[in-house]
Amino acid sequence: MRILHTSDWHLGRSFHRVSMLDAQAAYLDHLVETVRENAVDVVVVAGDVYDRAVPPLSAVQLFDDALHRLAAAGVPTVMISGNHDSARRLGVGAGLIARAGIHLRTDPDDCATPVVLHDAHGEVAFYGLPYLEPALVKDTLGASKAGHEAVLTAAMDRVRADLAARPDGTRSVVLAHAFVAGGEPSDSERDITVGGVAAVPAGVFDGVDYVALGHLHGCQRVTERVRYSGSPLAYSFSEHAHRKTMWLIDLAPGGELAAERVDCPAPRPLARLRGRLDTLLEDPALEGHRESWVEATLTDPARPDEPMARLLERFPHALNLAFDPERAPQDPLASYAQRLEGRDDQQVAEDFVAHVRGGSGPSEHERTVLRAVLDDVRVDDAVGEVSR
Repeated sequence: MRILHTSDWHLGRSFHRVSMLDAQAAYLDHLVETVRENAVDVVVVAGDVYDRAVPPLSAVQLFDDALHRLAAAGVPTVMISGNHDSARRLGVGAGLIARAGIHLRTDPDDCATPVVLHDAHGEVAFYGLPYLEPALVKDTLGASKAGHEAVLTAAMDRVRADLAARPDGTRSVVLAHAFVAGGEPSDSERDITVGGVAAVPAGVFDGVDYVALGHLHGCQRVTERVRYSGSPLAYSFSEHAHRKTMWLIDLAPGGELAAERVDCPAPRPLARLRGRLDTLLEDPALEGHRESWVEATLTDPARPDEPMARLLERFPHALNLAFDPERAPQDPLASYAQRLEGRDDQQVAEDFVAHVRGGSGPSEHERTVLRAVLDDVRVDDAVGEVSR
């Protein structure tokens, strides 16, 4: 069975205030063409179809058009909701849409109810695990605690139990939206840390033939059978080195895998430039970035006059400007953003406590309280998005 694995469309998202709608439409055209040209048997979409819980109408229309074209091609599609989607909104009409071969899995209760497809060698069971917000699904799944590893383990235990009751030789594919240890994140994914832990071990998914992951935006292989397709478009300059692709997976009769990457169309290349403004404006080696979307970090000791206007004369598609003046590391004028780089909310909060106390950081109990408060805020945000 030939499977096209994609995820993280983020329909409705912009890139530094530039609308990505045309680029997203071009990608979906490419997806449908890939399905036809490569004799794809099933498309799997591993979450984050939309960029937010209540997407703009233009994004909904794009999604609707894509589903109509996939249904018209006679190719089944299995998709799950991600942490950016409203599971309830995305799942509306799932029963009716399934009759057209579009199978939406947005309810955690349905994680062990597979979409069963057939090829010449027998059945393939596709299990959809939508994004599982631990605090919201712990009791539903009977998990031991409210953590990512616990709820995914509970969901996979259900999947393995269902698979064990199926005929010998049934092949299996799991769709999941999660941060799996070994994956390389970028700046454009929303933080899903719970209790100080974001990543889960790949071993959680043992026992199935292929795991189609979503959430991380770089296409990557965690293990031979556990892969991220990544987002089809770049959504932050941290993705400037990504090769945006989908996975074309051939699942053999005995569960053997063959995997090939299919490139996605890019609206423009990305370029991250760094240096003094005069250097960026005069260096002939940078001429190849004239048509790129550019992020420039200026290292001038003093901020130049009208830097963005001057950059735009050479790089008409420059979108982002940052300043990182050349200073000694101990210089007290080092930027606040530089001091925070790479630090999560928990670390920032703990540093603040240490600062106001004159150097004494929080106790272990206080760290636990801070972590619980940050988790509660994130869960409240998730609940608020779903209820809108």
